[in-house]
Amino acid sequence: MYKELIISFIVIALVVIGNIITQNNTIEAVSQISGELTLLREEMEKENVDQEKSQKQMKNVEEIWKKRYKLMAFYTEHNELEKVQTELTKLKADIHMEEYAQGVENLESCIFILEHIKDKSALKIVNIF
Repeated sequence: MYKELIISFIVIALVVIGNIITQNNTIEAVSQISGELTLLREEMEKENVDQEKSQKQMKNVEEIWKKRYKLMAFYTEHNELEKVQTELTKLKADIHMEEYAQGVENLESCIFILEHIKDKSALKIVNIF
């Protein structure tokens, strides 16, 4: 009886610890990518947009996303990650085509999806049941 109880506590502790680690990584990743996207948005909303600077900032966002994607793919739904990837691809195309108004919309959508991923992975009663 005691063995089963100890094993149950260990399993529950491992699940909670694993969730805390993944949640902290998700929060950090979303924060970092959202911060970079906010800097990109500020550049895109200027009256005279510097396309070179926007493309450089977009490349920076892509590099961070690639790094974070590899780890997040282990514990996050791939469908959610693909939505972010799709919005980033649209954003890159908008910057290349100098469609900054549409790019800002895609950027906002990307930030929204990232925040949704963060909220969805949080350890809350609503998410458990």
